[in-house]
Amino acid sequence: MQVQAKHRFSVKDYYRMAEAGVLRPDARVELLDGEIIDMSPIGPFHGSVTKYLTQLFTAAAKGRWITAVQDPVSLDDHSEPQPDLMLLKPIPDYYRKSHPRPEDVFLVIEVSDTTLAIDRNEKLPAYGRAGIAEAWVVNLNEETIEVYREPHFTGYNSKTVLRAGDQASPLAFPDAIVDVAALLKR
Repeated sequence: MQVQAKHRFSVKDYYRMAEAGVLRPDARVELLDGEIIDMSPIGPFHGSVTKYLTQLFTAAAKGRWITAVQDPVSLDDHSEPQPDLMLLKPIPDYYRKSHPRPEDVFLVIEVSDTTLAIDRNEKLPAYGRAGIAEAWVVNLNEETIEVYREPHFTGYNSKTVLRAGDQASPLAFPDAIVDVAALLKR
């Protein structure tokens, strides 16, 4: 019996496909573990939550981090996902020469509704393997924030679920407080 092998694309392959027109310029895709994944359309609630977090973290930054919205992070040679939000180490050129790497990321946030299974089962393990210190999944379906810390080779050792009445703040910046109820109010 012949076993079917998957071809894993590298980040270099991914960019060559875009340059050659194999991937349309307006294609909403990301590279994760060598596979090109179609990104789901962003609904109004998802967009609103992302805007809320962007505004909150931008106002609280005071030069301590750069707030990046739906930008790529280069995890390794085969993964360049585009999380909904990241808090990045500030650098003078704002990452003009290369996308941020895991060591540049204070916090990565995925806002999830239709993508919850992919975010939990594929993206979170990739972020943990890469050593990103903290990841949040804003679970729109259950109206919670899942806070993941202590990265390791299969994901994260620590998971805390926050609900209405709770507050979330990045480990690196405990003064940047997100009120769960206000964030997830419909």
